[in-house]
Amino acid sequence: MAVTGMSLEKLLGFLETLANQSLTLWNVPDGAIARLINVSENATYLVEAPCGYKSILRIHRENYHSHRAIECELAWLEALDAEKIVTTPGYFIGKNGDPIQKGYVTGLDDPRYMVLFHFVEGNAPDENGDMSDGYEELGAIAARCHEHSLQWTKPKNFERLIWDADTVFGPSATWGNWREAPEVNDSIRAILELVEVRICERLKAFGKAVDRFNLIHADMRLANLLVDENETRLIDFDDCGWGWFLYDFAAAISFIEDDPRIPKLKAAWVRGYKSVRNLSEEDEAEIDTLIMLRRMALLAWIGSHIEAPEPQELAPGFAAKTAALGQAWMASIGT
Repeated sequence: MAVTGMSLEKLLGFLETLANQSLTLWNVPDGAIARLINVSENATYLVEAPCGYKSILRIHRENYHSHRAIECELAWLEALDAEKIVTTPGYFIGKNGDPIQKGYVTGLDDPRYMVLFHFVEGNAPDENGDMSDGYEELGAIAARCHEHSLQWTKPKNFERLIWDADTVFGPSATWGNWREAPEVNDSIRAILELVEVRICERLKAFGKAVDRFNLIHADMRLANLLVDENETRLIDFDDCGWGWFLYDFAAAISFIEDDPRIPKLKAAWVRGYKSVRNLSEEDEAEIDTLIMLRRMALLAWIGSHIEAPEPQELAPGFAAKTAALGQAWMASIGT
């Protein structure tokens, strides 16, 4: 999220100004104020007005998504909702007829893309205790989305992120080089170099047939499900793109890959998935490979986002735990 040479605190000050001065780009009620609620790749604001109006403003990180890529994200979430695959948040059209607005603020060299989403009622499922029911539902939702991605006629010049070995490990990795993450010492690096090689080998052999590598949500965690009066809504499609279908389970356990509940949650997710869509033994055999791919991507993400509070909290011990997970995974596949 940071701009080179600028502290996160200073950046957020500029973005708060941008958020509030940009509300006039939509038909937002008088007196509305934008308040920061989350910072990750983007800055997300709750917009509230005295009349009771609420919406969610997303200000995009510079140079992360193009205008076309954001259009494609909105097209997919709109199609999923319209075809009753899963309920997704709607969005507001700007006064100029475009749902994607571009904003400028003194202090930032580059303009920022912005989208104003409808406020979605509901609460994320409880992530304490037994989460099996939530993961079973996640699996079923993922399967429905994957079936849709296979059948949906995508808009021309469809543009989204790619989540594969090259975009995690390559020279232009989306989230940076995992070797530059905190606490990656020589011994950890040596282990993870071997892990990277084995991941790449297995995923190359696994292949990218369209029925296993297609459009995915890529961040389908319990935190991105909102439940209200027995209706479940799926939010935050910002990372949606091309990837292995089973990467959606790997994303579902982001940052908790070493939790002792994972085998049970994995079984629940697979059970939910199979209630909607077939899953071959060959596919199931690579779930753990994709968990390691995601874990390595998260290690890189922590390193490239270390100025933000969440990565700072996650960083201590994360590299060592990643190495331990990698060693256990390699042992499980006979390396």
